[in-house]
Amino acid sequence: MYRRRRPIVTAVLRVVALTLTTASLAHAQQRPLVTEDPEVIGQGRILLEGGVTYGRDIFFPASGLRGNLLTVPEIGLSFGLGSIVELQFDGAVANRLAITDRELAPLSPLLSVVGDRVSSVGDVTLATKIRLLGETAGRPAIGFRIATKLPNAPNEKGLGLDTIDFYSSLLVGKTVQSIRIVGNIGVGILSDPTNATRQNDVLTLGASVARAVTDAFEVVGEVNSRIDTRAGEPPPGTESRGWLRFGARFTRATTRIDIALITGMTVRDPSWGFTAGATYVFDAFRIP
Repeated sequence: MYRRRRPIVTAVLRVVALTLTTASLAHAQQRPLVTEDPEVIGQGRILLEGGVTYGRDIFFPASGLRGNLLTVPEIGLSFGLGSIVELQFDGAVANRLAITDRELAPLSPLLSVVGDRVSSVGDVTLATKIRLLGETAGRPAIGFRIATKLPNAPNEKGLGLDTIDFYSSLLVGKTVQSIRIVGNIGVGILSDPTNATRQNDVLTLGASVARAVTDAFEVVGEVNSRIDTRAGEPPPGTESRGWLRFGARFTRATTRIDIALITGMTVRDPSWGFTAGATYVFDAFRIP
């Protein structure tokens, strides 16, 4: 069930309208956006990003926990293995949930949670991104990304599923004057945490807009979601999810600072939240 707030289409149009109000050079997508740009960071470069994310009123259907989640720090590390290939590692050092409610759920008997707070390491995602076609005046850049989510977060803490998931996405990006528009579409194969022989296939979608106000300052917005395609009730933890983000980025030399507001589109997502962080890119090695 999606939240009964503003209609999704109206919300997306408002985000886009807010981002299309000033001018200059658009940059490739990084934090606070999660929609993947088809462009890679460049051969021999390393991108290091870190941040903090807070979400209020998040529900975990598999464990039955509900509360306010603080993720700190979030870490991302990307390596430019070639002019068209990028290797990515993303994860969270710690997830901390202030519990506001508990419900009976499929994995709740496994919980070892005492009191109204619980902490856990986050899952790590390993991914490879390949730029298939570069951008030209008449054609967008096109890329492909394949990712695996590892089961680092234990289900005994209620914040993880202890499952391995696989994702693949087609990436498209185009710059029009000072506006960078990026779209993702793909599929996810999500394991059932209650039955190792079952899975749920989901459709993944993302669209973002970045508008440069000056050479150093951008406003950004996006909608990102996954849609359950299973007939009947999906396995717990694999349900449809969706997020809207609107924020800003400030770049100086090789460092970028970001901040964004977040609102969820389903009853499992945060009613509201925010994220803030920084990104640093540097030349690190040579490839023969």
